[in-house]
Amino acid sequence: MKLAARVSALAAPVFLLACAVPDGGLFRAERYRDVHLYGIYADGFFRGEVPYRDVFVEYPPGAFAVFMPPAVLPGGAYNAAFKTLMALCGIAALFCVVLILVTIGVRGRSLYAAAGIFALSPLAVGPISLNTYDLFPAALTVGALAALLRRRELLAFGLLGLAVTAKLYPLVLVPLAVLYVWSVAGQARALRSLAVLAGVVLVVILPFAILGPDGLWDSFHAQSSRGLQIESLGAAFLLAGHRIGAYEASVVHGTTGAATRDLTGSLPDALATFGSILQLAAVGLVWLLFARGPRNAERLLLASTAAVAGFLAFNRFVSPQYVVWLIPLVLLVPGRSGAAAIAMVGASLVLAQIWFFHYSHVFQLEGITWLIVLRDALLLALYVLLALRLKTSTPSSEKTSRQSGLRRKAARSVAVANGSHRSA
Repeated sequence: MKLAARVSALAAPVFLLACAVPDGGLFRAERYRDVHLYGIYADGFFRGEVPYRDVFVEYPPGAFAVFMPPAVLPGGAYNAAFKTLMALCGIAALFCVVLILVTIGVRGRSLYAAAGIFALSPLAVGPISLNTYDLFPAALTVGALAALLRRRELLAFGLLGLAVTAKLYPLVLVPLAVLYVWSVAGQARALRSLAVLAGVVLVVILPFAILGPDGLWDSFHAQSSRGLQIESLGAAFLLAGHRIGAYEASVVHGTTGAATRDLTGSLPDALATFGSILQLAAVGLVWLLFARGPRNAERLLLASTAAVAGFLAFNRFVSPQYVVWLIPLVLLVPGRSGAAAIAMVGASLVLAQIWFFHYSHVFQLEGITWLIVLRDALLLALYVLLALRLKTSTPSSEKTSRQSGLRRKAARSVAVANGSHRSA
């Protein structure tokens, strides 16, 4: 713990400095993405407007944990206060990453390199680094993993439950966490931990469900029934087809309450549905691979990263800030696979920066859409890399059977030898 605190203290100033560099960063007045919406929701709440009941909100209820605090400050301070809060979430995520690495035995240059990469990550994220709330669920998720590895299972599932109420993606870690706790602490502990998660989710969501059940349902429905968003993997195939003249793409505003730009037509609709099926299959495959192999700390971290990568790669809505979810996780993948994963995530973030200020050209389906195709290809490659690494760490049934037979023969030999010795 002391080593993790020391390394994090050294890296934190670098992180804050990196947060101040991009447009819209720390100490800068510019606002990008959705931070202005967060302020509107928070101000409305203090005027008596109940989220989901009196106003449509496309974000999950747990997000209000970071929407609300900056609004208690005097008028005009919301933007700076929210960015400061996100910077603190980033420092918390940095500490949790370092703590996990220390817990699994990483020391020396590798430890400092991981902390340094995280500290410099806002440079790759760019203008959205502090203008969205994605660092909040990212910090909660990596915090839950740190608590799991430190044998604080109830705390881990509490953090994971809060993360799920803020963003849906941490849900893909729940089966992995249950399997891990079941293996290291037993069935009863796993079930108690799962009950804590369910309790936290219920405590956060229930008040909104009571006050505005229809609006809460509309919010979840709007998110789940989006069309094929222009930055998704399925759309990337069609964008490539459009650029080479094999397909005629058309961009429209989303038909649900959630703000989005989608490709319209029967083929995009079919690809959106097919993508959701692939998303479930990709995450399910990670769960299966983890369940079939050793349920140790290293494989838990690898499987968690692969599950989030699969969820994101096949999601029907892929926004640049979503890649932030992967930053703390890829730093936990060891070896060459980890280095490749870091490079892929970094390249994905940089590509998104290039088109960030040129979204009009993206919506007009100009040549810049090739960058979206490349970014989505990198996310898909990241998932494949991690899934293959997880598979190779899973003993085959033939190998497992052979090893079990050898263990049985060795046990019999020892038993015979011990029996002979006692008879002598």
